Amino acid sequence: MKKSEYHEKLYALRVELVKLQRHFIRCDEQIVILLEGRDSAGKDGTIKRIVRHLSPRETRVVALGKPSDRDLGSWYFQRYAEHLPAAGEFVLFNRSWYNRAGVETVMGFCTEKQHEEFLQTVPIFEQMLVRSGMRLFKYYLDISKDEQKSRLQDRNDDVLKQWKSSPIDAAAVGKWKQYSRARDEMLIRTHHAVAPWTVVSADDKRSARIALISDLLVRLDYNDKDKEVLRPDPEIVFRFEITQLENGMIAP
Repeated sequence: MKKSEYHEKLYALRVELVKLQRHFIRCDEQIVILLEGRDSAGKDGTIKRIVRHLSPRETRVVALGKPSDRDLGSWYFQRYAEHLPAAGEFVLFNRSWYNRAGVETVMGFCTEKQHEEFLQTVPIFEQMLVRSGMRLFKYYLDISKDEQKSRLQDRNDDVLKQWKSSPIDAAAVGKWKQYSRARDEMLIRTHHAVAPWTVVSADDKRSARIALISDLLVRLDYNDKDKEVLRPDPEIVFRFEITQLENGMIAP
């Protein structure tokens, strides 16, 4: 996507986001967005574009670090639950409770028993959230192995991006297949009618951001919606199906 086209579309979508926020503040709605994906998939950049012109009082970005000893001794979902939105709030998780289905299991930060317990109970947890009135959206940003290598190298080379680098990044490419297996199991076992997964092909950052924001706005009701600017590309953003793990729509 050309830069000029990208900025034109992004501006129009940001106008729609402001309309959306005005609506859900007035209606006391609670919106939760989870952004998952491999290291360097574009979660940070996408979130920045979403929240740029939203009210900081009603918008929160949650990006939790390493769990404390107290966290490790508590119910797994407890430290995430305290960040869930109150009425009129918009919360975006930059990685979420799905850490247990990805980096924790691949890097050995949890046991097989803990991993299995998570996969069995997370649909129940999410059903509780939705039944309480929250609007929950789960996005998985999917990138190719070559694109991840390029982005991680860019992080190392750019002094302004080096804060993003971590020892986990160094293992990301070498453990590509392990992450793929963990991702596949996560998508298959935690994709359910109440809180389905939406996949975003994210090798092109600009196209991915436009498609994700458009998809989100299409799926939410608010006043004065301009449907002409909300046209998510179905080749870029799509509801997860198992066949996509085999037909090339999701990176192997």
